[in-house]
Amino acid sequence: MKLAAVGDNCMDVYENIGKSYPGGNPVNVAVYFVRLGGEASYTGVVGTDEYGKIMKEKMAEKGVDVSHIRFEEGSTAITHVELIDGERVFGEYEEGVLKDFKLTREEIDFLCEHDMVVTGLWGYIHENLAEIQSRGVKTAFDAATRPDDEAARIAIPSTDYLFFATDDGDTPELRAQMKDIFDRGPKLVITTLGDKGSIVYDGNEYKTFGIIPCNVVDTMGAGDSYIAGFLKGILEGKPVEECMKDGASNSSVTLEYNGAW
Repeated sequence: MKLAAVGDNCMDVYENIGKSYPGGNPVNVAVYFVRLGGEASYTGVVGTDEYGKIMKEKMAEKGVDVSHIRFEEGSTAITHVELIDGERVFGEYEEGVLKDFKLTREEIDFLCEHDMVVTGLWGYIHENLAEIQSRGVKTAFDAATRPDDEAARIAIPSTDYLFFATDDGDTPELRAQMKDIFDRGPKLVITTLGDKGSIVYDGNEYKTFGIIPCNVVDTMGAGDSYIAGFLKGILEGKPVEECMKDGASNSSVTLEYNGAW
């Protein structure tokens, strides 16, 4: 059971507490997947600065296969963050070398050696998902809060498990949006609702699950933790309801400490 996470990474730099943590959607999912006992690799590009070195070292320490991290001349991506009452407030984002990231043929072949490939809105591989899926590999895509963005629209027809997030709760409008996305190709459409839990549409019915109560310290990485738990359940052949519970349970662990991991 091997998961390939690919795409964006960044250092989350907390200005008001003077700390920085490695992160980024696919990076986080890989780390959390390993934390749950699975195997995961991360494929992406970092800069030749100190942050790039830290990114690779810290992921390796967590047991992620970092054999396909590429170093390019320049700076690693940075997200400036403030932590206010346990909530993240995002500031400036500096993309660095990530803005020119494109998969090589060898990297695509490497990804296709896995059971599933997961990426996200800023991963720059949305146009590669059709080939990866056609080679018999399951695909997952995190559209963040923007499933209507161009990258997401390109990815959706070649995505088995499509994730996105909203703070608006379970509404008729959300369900209609999920059905519209489902009709474009995914096997499941999964929406995380923050402290209101999650909802999944499988083409026949909407399944809902709440949260696992915990002491919230920092919400960074909570959504990525849910994705890792959910996808591990999928790869283990669990029913959707159990996958939702696994996602929520994994999130509750991450919420109780500072930084994504």
